[in-house]
Amino acid sequence: MGLEMFRKSLDSAEVGDNIGVLIRGIKRDEAKRGYILATPLTVKAFSFFEAKVYILTKKEGGRHKSFVSNYKPQFFFRTANVTGTITLPKDISVVMPGDSLVLDIELVDKVPLTLGLRFVMREGNLTIGAGVVTSMKK
Repeated sequence: MGLEMFRKSLDSAEVGDNIGVLIRGIKRDEAKRGYILATPLTVKAFSFFEAKVYILTKKEGGRHKSFVSNYKPQFFFRTANVTGTITLPKDISVVMPGDSLVLDIELVDKVPLTLGLRFVMREGNLTIGAGVVTSMKK
């Protein structure tokens, strides 16, 4: 495996470094933007998780309308961008801008998650909310 940053070879890289990686035995279409590079079996990927989120108001640059269960915004984790479906708690039927609550989220693709990982929810060009992962489910 080779690491390179701005045409200079590296022995190691840290989180946030903009690097190029050459991995033998991996085809170009088997890796996408947002993937992480880790030792096998050290990171688990999940498609279901619970998160505490805050929904931005229109004044803060978010939505001006409420939403219900099965709402499907984009979720941004690190550099990954994944569509997910929101399921509201049984006692809440509608989420209004400005609300802070705990939601269940199902992603269309598996993503490596850790407790406390922060993420952003977007709809088109609007940032509609931000949250933190509180638990992961299989």
